[in-house]
Amino acid sequence: MMQRKFKLPDEIPEEEWPKPEEFVEEAKRIVDYARDNGVVLRVMGGLGVYMHSREFDELWRKLGRLGRKVFTDIDLAAYGSSREKTLDIMKGLNYEIWKQSMYFFGGKRYIFFGRIPMVEIFFDSLEMNHKINFKGRLEKDEYTLPLAELLMSKLQIVKINEKDIKDAIVLIRAHDIGDNDKDIINGKHIARVLSKDWGFYYTFTVNLKKVLDSLTSYSSLSSKDISIIRERANKLFDMIEKEPKTMGWKIRARIGPSKKWYNEVDEWVEF
Repeated sequence: MMQRKFKLPDEIPEEEWPKPEEFVEEAKRIVDYARDNGVVLRVMGGLGVYMHSREFDELWRKLGRLGRKVFTDIDLAAYGSSREKTLDIMKGLNYEIWKQSMYFFGGKRYIFFGRIPMVEIFFDSLEMNHKINFKGRLEKDEYTLPLAELLMSKLQIVKINEKDIKDAIVLIRAHDIGDNDKDIINGKHIARVLSKDWGFYYTFTVNLKKVLDSLTSYSSLSSKDISIIRERANKLFDMIEKEPKTMGWKIRARIGPSKKWYNEVDEWVEF
């Protein structure tokens, strides 16, 4: 059996689990340290949404998204060209790599353990039910993935759960929809990505509809919140539908969901 110095997440008592703010502080520390050493890292996942929507902390709380173990890890995006340097960065921050992850995921994803129970780094793309490429996008924001990618990462999940719907609600409530990445959700970029991939388009639009349908079920959302979210979501729908589609998209659309349109996601591996 592999010898290890670190504790696995399920070995850490709840009372010792880092608080949400500790996740934020550590994520910033990692990104800053990497930047100082010439490596681009950006926060993704629910933590990225939280970090980019701090003015809506109260809404997060009301939606039940700020419990003790709301965050289970730090997910980071990086370029594959910095893979080796990233190992040095994490070692310099006293994180230990789970060596099997270097091979199990084909070099696309590394897992580390240390000050925060688990840190995952995804190289070049997030490949789950659908693929989100990072090329040329990581520098768009200071600490997190651009807002467009944060939203796509939530709405690319075929079996979307309530947690991800809530994250999308907060993200859309906190940011307008537009055609750039300057603290707004770049709907133009999302529309371009989806115009080339019918499967991703289908999952994303179905999930965005689920977000809209869920709004009245949350008493924590005011009528103003609901109105703003609906207006922004419909604006995004409009941008997506108006974007010219590729021939490949049109051919795949004729088949529809009768044929599987997404990638299966591997279950977590036992240590």
